[in-house]
Amino acid sequence: MYLNQFELAGSAPDAAAPPPDGWLPAVVPGGVHESLLAAGRLEHPYFGANDAAVRWVEDRAWWYRTKFSAPVGERVVLLCHGLDTVVSLWLNGEPLGEHASQFRPARFDLTGKLQADNELVLRFTPPLAGLEAPASVAKTVELMKALMGAALGSEEDGEAPPGVLSGNPALTLRRKGTFSWGWDFAPRLPSIGIWQPVELLVESGAVLTGHHIRATAVDAGARTASVAVDVEADAFAHNGPLTARLRLTSPAGAVTEYELDLPGGRGARTASTTFELADAELWWTHDLGDPARYTAQLDLITADGTVLDQAEDRIGLRTVVLDRPADEAEGGRLFRFLVNGVPTYTRGANWIPADMMVGSVTADRCRALVTKAREANMTMLRVWGGGVYEQDAFYDTCDELGLLVWQDFMFACIDYPSEDPGLRAEVAAEAEFQTRRLRNHPSLAVWCGNNEVHAIHGLIDPTYAPGDWGYAFFHEILPTAVAQYSPGTEYWPGSPWGEDDPRGVNGVRDGDRHAWEVWHGVDVGAGGPAEFASHGEAVHFHRYAYDRGKFISEFGIHASPETSTMERWTEAGTLALHSAELLNRNKDVPKNKGDEMMAVETGLPRDLREYVDFSMATQAEGLKFGIEHYRRRQPHNSGTLVWQLNDAWPGMSWSVVDYDLTPKAGYHFVQRAYRPVLASFTRSDDSLQLWVTNSGPDAARLDLLVEVATFAGKSIVEERLTVEAAPYSSEPVWTDVVTPGPDRFAWVSDAAGLVEPNRLFFAPLKDLQFGEGRVDARVIATGEGTASIELSSTGYSYLTRIATPAPGVSFSANYLDLRDGDTARIEVTGLPAGFDPADLTASRYAGQD
Repeated sequence: MYLNQFELAGSAPDAAAPPPDGWLPAVVPGGVHESLLAAGRLEHPYFGANDAAVRWVEDRAWWYRTKFSAPVGERVVLLCHGLDTVVSLWLNGEPLGEHASQFRPARFDLTGKLQADNELVLRFTPPLAGLEAPASVAKTVELMKALMGAALGSEEDGEAPPGVLSGNPALTLRRKGTFSWGWDFAPRLPSIGIWQPVELLVESGAVLTGHHIRATAVDAGARTASVAVDVEADAFAHNGPLTARLRLTSPAGAVTEYELDLPGGRGARTASTTFELADAELWWTHDLGDPARYTAQLDLITADGTVLDQAEDRIGLRTVVLDRPADEAEGGRLFRFLVNGVPTYTRGANWIPADMMVGSVTADRCRALVTKAREANMTMLRVWGGGVYEQDAFYDTCDELGLLVWQDFMFACIDYPSEDPGLRAEVAAEAEFQTRRLRNHPSLAVWCGNNEVHAIHGLIDPTYAPGDWGYAFFHEILPTAVAQYSPGTEYWPGSPWGEDDPRGVNGVRDGDRHAWEVWHGVDVGAGGPAEFASHGEAVHFHRYAYDRGKFISEFGIHASPETSTMERWTEAGTLALHSAELLNRNKDVPKNKGDEMMAVETGLPRDLREYVDFSMATQAEGLKFGIEHYRRRQPHNSGTLVWQLNDAWPGMSWSVVDYDLTPKAGYHFVQRAYRPVLASFTRSDDSLQLWVTNSGPDAARLDLLVEVATFAGKSIVEERLTVEAAPYSSEPVWTDVVTPGPDRFAWVSDAAGLVEPNRLFFAPLKDLQFGEGRVDARVIATGEGTASIELSSTGYSYLTRIATPAPGVSFSANYLDLRDGDTARIEVTGLPAGFDPADLTASRYAGQD
């Protein structure tokens, strides 16, 4: 029974009683901002400059109330799945309890406390009120500000530093998403309220409280799996025997049943068993096989056959191992994931909350974003530690589509007072809940202690000695919780983290690394020239070529979304290059970082259209360059996770899919670069080399055509070659001497289409001599909400795309290179009702005009 008919009212933050009037219908699940929006009492925080205008919401107390009739049962439990964040509760005017964590539910036994008709009241107070920053954390923040200096900006000059450095360090004492206080990808907008469902549980005798069903070993060839089952129950009012009956149904319909006796009297009971399963249908990432899932049905049964409780789950039988053998060729250790014993090259992205107002994110929105990742050939999503533990729909969709999940615990970018006893207890309870909650998802590959806490603490103390900065969390409490409640799941202390590199945890010999030499200019020793011609060169994506990291868990480049996305969220006529409205869409500091990189690659934009195209092109080319470099290094490099997949508001960021779910040019470049088999060029002076990288489990036979030509159409090189690419291999297959120049390009294509056509330019985009030309679009088929469009090019057309006419419209391909005479067929879906496909517009790169 869910309670969803709540009312909402605000008061002074110190009010002890609910206000007598001013009550509005509340959006539950949702939050205060969502409720005020629905009632017409708040301008949308994302429109114009309203993100600053709604700050008053976080300074008030917010009251919820609802009435309900008492259900009948031996035990009635109020389960608040998500309260954000500091809340006191009353039932029928009497105190019921308090709660202070966004990351675990609040549970209250109502047995004996209910009347025929009941009123539940909740008061949410400002989450940081009354907290004092621990001295050790405050000192670290001040030292970090001093080290980073003017690059952080200040409130006075309108360039507030992003994230934890602009907030109250006391936030480290509160278990709430760190991004709430503003980050370099989104504004300060701390959510508040009932962000997940409120449920009344009616229970009789005994209930199931948990289960863990997993494969401890598999043999893919023999189709067998060793299965371990743990079942937990609470016999709160039952003394007799209890049995848990497990019914496993395979995707093919085969049924396996087991019974587990749960001995004991009143209170907690547990049972465990193991068995061998024949004809096992294993779960794989989508690039290796079928992500097969079993239906698991659990019944809790008394001696007379009465079913007291039931649970149903979807599980996958697989093993995932974080494998770190010695890298005999380069030194250090590899960092790779084995799925059912098969080595993988991880291709993926970082996931941030899909909205600053976390309660407004629907299951459909989660599914749409994960599907975008799958369609981009990604095999892993990392849930970033500055956000929130995601809703069930996220993990369910990753399970279904065959993507692995790297799951951070929610700690990011600052020291944490791990010696505070109250915080230690809260973190331990959070870790227990979340590890138990997520342990049955086959997509869950690794738990990670934090995001960049080690790396930033290392600026102050490079020894990482135990102390009051989070050490006990990341090296004691969290790994213990994973081992105890989710056995078989890997644990990694932090991201980045490595144990065998003199450059610290973000080195290149061991573990994962964050490659922020590019864009941020954070020089952590990945290599390269001692000096650069300009700061733009120092942060340019060509620096990826010097990076010899084993697994790149963050790297990215900032870019604008399509103009139409920004126009939907701004007043007409306010968007222009360097306008206040445009600058407000950018929360990174300083705001001219992109200009420095564009000055080198595209030239500085002269108007908004050029800014959108130039920033998109720089991001797309940079991600393409980085991914190709890292994949050519396979197996010494075993994975890349782009920062970032998605956005939390309609602004400018490193995302490849914007807030309105419209992919940027970078998304389509990543989609092509993440195909399992990749053909890519690299050059040094006048030597041009072609590599073939196969990240799949099967050999690939390619019939390649290598061409070098001028944009005017003159052929310089044309050569065919047949390549046999072994599984999980990367090697050069062709080399020639080619004089570089801004008038030419190299091109490779495969007759069978197993690899995407790919090209290399011999000069920055700003210097390329594309010549005259145009792109034309023709509708060749239509359906309900769909269309097939043929693009054709006269001359060389770069960044050829169809503009997105509305949120939700998808293209099978976009932002293409088309040579003179080339055509491309693009399938369009999600067109609004009544939209005429003939109104779709095609264009090419603004720099070609």
